[in-house]
Amino acid sequence: MPDPHCLFCRIMRGELPSKKVYEDDHVYAFEDLHPKAPTHVLVIPKKHIVGLKEAEAADAEVIGRCHLVAAEIARQRNIENGYRTVLNVGPESGQSVFHFHVHLLGGRRLTWPPG
Repeated sequence: MPDPHCLFCRIMRGELPSKKVYEDDHVYAFEDLHPKAPTHVLVIPKKHIVGLKEAEAADAEVIGRCHLVAAEIARQRNIENGYRTVLNVGPESGQSVFHFHVHLLGGRRLTWPPG
């Protein structure tokens, strides 16, 4: 169930603008407002899940679907030779929106370690 105050839920409902990249019955993907790479897409489930640590076994399919959508977007953008998917879990990791999301980053050389 969407959270009426969640930033990402509001984006999905069309209350806030976004540059949509992909949408199906379960997942919505859009360009990050402050990109950290030439490709920086956020892939989110339409179901409001606060984060990975709050996810339940019943959420496994939609969490996996988010990753598969990220892989498809990477193929479409021809960045298959090097991209990263990132999950920030909790405020100390940098999570600032508490709705599960996968960051798809690519289009430039990515260094390690991140952060």
